[in-house]
Amino acid sequence: MPALVLVTVFIAVTLAVTTWAAHRRQGTPEEFYAGGRLFSPVENGFAIAGDYMSAASFLGISGLIALYGYDGLVYAVGFLVAWLVVLFLVAELVRNCGRFTLADVLVSRLRERPVRVASGTASVLVSLLYLVAQMVGAGTLVALLLGDTGPDVRTWTVVGVGALMIVYVAFGGMRGTTWIQIIKAVLLMGGALTLTALVLLRFGGDPASLLTGAAERSGYGDAFLGPGLLFGDTWVSRADLVSLGLALVLGTAGLPHILARFYTVPTARAARRSVMWAVGLIGGFYLMTIVLGFGAAALLGPDTVRADNAAGNTAVPLLARFLGGGAGTTGGTVLFAVVAAIAFATILAVVAGITLASSAAIAHDLYGSLARRRGRRRLGEVTVARLAAIGVGALAIGLGLLARNLNVAFLVGLAFAVAASANLPVLLYTLFWRRFTTRGALWAVYGGLLPSLALVVLSPVVSGSPDALLPGLDFAWFPLQNPGIVSIPLGFLAGWLGTVSGRGRPDPYRHAETEVRALTGAGAV
Repeated sequence: MPALVLVTVFIAVTLAVTTWAAHRRQGTPEEFYAGGRLFSPVENGFAIAGDYMSAASFLGISGLIALYGYDGLVYAVGFLVAWLVVLFLVAELVRNCGRFTLADVLVSRLRERPVRVASGTASVLVSLLYLVAQMVGAGTLVALLLGDTGPDVRTWTVVGVGALMIVYVAFGGMRGTTWIQIIKAVLLMGGALTLTALVLLRFGGDPASLLTGAAERSGYGDAFLGPGLLFGDTWVSRADLVSLGLALVLGTAGLPHILARFYTVPTARAARRSVMWAVGLIGGFYLMTIVLGFGAAALLGPDTVRADNAAGNTAVPLLARFLGGGAGTTGGTVLFAVVAAIAFATILAVVAGITLASSAAIAHDLYGSLARRRGRRRLGEVTVARLAAIGVGALAIGLGLLARNLNVAFLVGLAFAVAASANLPVLLYTLFWRRFTTRGALWAVYGGLLPSLALVVLSPVVSGSPDALLPGLDFAWFPLQNPGIVSIPLGFLAGWLGTVSGRGRPDPYRHAETEVRALTGAGAV
């Protein structure tokens, strides 16, 4: 099949890039985690975009728009607006204060060991949630390529993707991962632009005609272009909508694999310019996903999309086949193959970045803290990071198999909620609150992390509904599917309470040093 040939070609190219990167010097943490800090703003901007534009964007968001119209836009808008928070609040300051991980920023003014353990734990859990979404997308996509939606195909696909991401990270490090993400970003933008142009040509270049056609074909009429189909009109559904929006807008600034990209450039100015490049690319991409989603609704219809995949994850590949001439035609087969290969490339690039960030948190934060406490290190940090990549990959494979029937965009929304609850409060307090203490940092991390995870477990996502992870059980006490509306304020509140209720006082000299370094870059690595 042409699609499998193109996927194989991309895998071969990326493995060649990984081999090239492996022959470069990878023995130091700076080279393995940050690629030697030698990437230009343009290169890093493309890599950030490649790291961020995931299977949730290309497959999940377009599918949700195709099925639910207006309500699916929440994801696209939330993912894009989140970058304003990153650009104006954290990008430059994080680059000035840190080295490889989020914990490096925090320990610039707080007690090191407990803060590293807390931050490292939160980073690993967020990364795992994000990885699960990519695994689900991979299983769905390859099952579609092979024309077989059986459990064996998806199982072996998830295992294969997990094995590839371990190879990318363990051998290529940040240098190999970055170039894979750059290649993927170029391919994804080119594929999305081609499909968007073909959709608009079908409607004479008139977006209004596209929306009208989508509404008519949807079976919902004008209601398809208004809120309510996905989130409903009850107070629970409205609260879920607000909760999701908060998680998407605030969660990006707490994602470990996104923060790690700011350390790969030589200066804070370069980090800021990287984000500006990324915002331009990501903004254009999400505008195109909106066109693709409504295009799938107008040209295929929600029923056709839902019949192939109940969560809508295959809407874009099906749309590509239709635009190329339909099933059985040469044009349809080729365009379907190209889009499916690009989507698979998207998954591989994103999982590599996430795995690298989680292995860095394990080796640099968790292992480093425990080894320093015992006064010795039996293994080098880079070696531990490579072993951690294997462990994270294996765990992600298992969780991906468990959650393979959920929408990938929805799964990413959960990861964003946990990131916004556990990582963002402690990061903002550290950067901007003079009185913030180590006790407050621990309370902020655990006070956001534990409630967000507990509420997910007690939500309809895990039990109590036919689409849950455990449909045969019912312990859904929390009515919302996304915990952000509760867990994000709890993270900020816990950080404040931990600070004001503690007896310890922050070191004014360390805070002053961190403030000067964050704002000016003086002393930055």
